[in-house]
Amino acid sequence: MRIGLLGTGPWAEMAHAPALGEHTGLDFAGVWGRRPEAAEELAKRHGTRAYDDVDALLADVDAVAVALPPAVQADLAVRAAQAGCHLLLDKPLATTVAQGRAVVEAVREAEVASVVFFTSRFVTETEAWIAEQAEAGGWFTARAQWLGSLYGSDSDSPFAASPWRREKGALWDVGPHALSVLLPVLGDARRVMAAAPGPGDTVHLVVDHAGGASSSLTLSLSAPAAAAGTAVELRGENGVAELPAGSEGAVTALVHAADALLTAAGTGTPHPCDAAFGLRVTEILAEAETLLDGHTA
Repeated sequence: MRIGLLGTGPWAEMAHAPALGEHTGLDFAGVWGRRPEAAEELAKRHGTRAYDDVDALLADVDAVAVALPPAVQADLAVRAAQAGCHLLLDKPLATTVAQGRAVVEAVREAEVASVVFFTSRFVTETEAWIAEQAEAGGWFTARAQWLGSLYGSDSDSPFAASPWRREKGALWDVGPHALSVLLPVLGDARRVMAAAPGPGDTVHLVVDHAGGASSSLTLSLSAPAAAAGTAVELRGENGVAELPAGSEGAVTALVHAADALLTAAGTGTPHPCDAAFGLRVTEILAEAETLLDGHTA
């Protein structure tokens, strides 16, 4: 499968380009970016071609991987699907429900495969744990904490300057990760029952799930470095289960996501983390955002 990369920022450099370059089932055919000089540099580093025209890239490949801000991703995903390209997308799929629906409709009409990269769902240990807990069932409640120190005084993260992260905060950046773990275990969100702001961009959510359980989520990019980390705890009929720390990095996880795209494209069977799932996550986060806006009105 010939695949192109849309995006040249830190995430494209650190994860997407290395994963596409090392995957034995992919031909990394080219890079397009909003900064042509960055596309040239990234393409040269990985022995591929830089494109000035995104439509020319779409015409030359079978699939695209997208490492762009969500609003830009959503618009280009529609164009790529209409051009017949399979889609390896990043989370969040979009930051408005309308944009997310447009992607899903384009995927459906073009009959292309889609995979949204929710990291935990493509790390071997964590995905196995999610499947095991979903099979066990009987969960009463869950607690998820996704705490980053992106905006701490000692942070040197290249993502700290990201305009869309500064605008949308932890709800939209790490919220998708938490929901991608909770939803397959506890069932779809029937409603977001509460949402309240905390320090910095911290938000607290309470979600009512179709399986009968409720979950509480604490999401932040403003935590002190010493407090940063991820934890998911389930409590139910079988006791307590805690999400294990995966040993695989982002590049390996993205290779697994590319495997999933190849399988979906080859079989016609949608992956559980397809664009439709990405849309559902967007809908839940948009509901939470509405509640949070009520706190600040």
